[in-house]
Amino acid sequence: MSISYHDSNARMSQATIHNGTVYLAGQVPQDASADMRGQTEQVLARIDELLAQAGTSKERLLSAQIWVTSMAEFDQMNAAWDAWVVPGRPPVRAALEAKLAKPEWKVEIMVVAALPEA
Repeated sequence: MSISYHDSNARMSQATIHNGTVYLAGQVPQDASADMRGQTEQVLARIDELLAQAGTSKERLLSAQIWVTSMAEFDQMNAAWDAWVVPGRPPVRAALEAKLAKPEWKVEIMVVAALPEA
């Protein structure tokens, strides 16, 4: 089976596709001045874009990993997540508090999704 790499640079790809599965890199907000909910909404919108480019959508999510910088703001992240995730189709998910690569980022999300069956 072939592997395809998308939106790549020397260090990483934003998406990799193999055997009917799309793997996204961790996505971070573009506007780090937003609060936790705003940053999460930005990240989820970017995930929507990348999944669409790969030929799938959030309706086919398999798993998600979420990193937040403060559990005190966890409810804000969950509010954005709950408004975004497809009802009845939530992926398996892990979320934890962590220090991110840039101090202004409050959230990073990485997902895996299935491609539609041919």
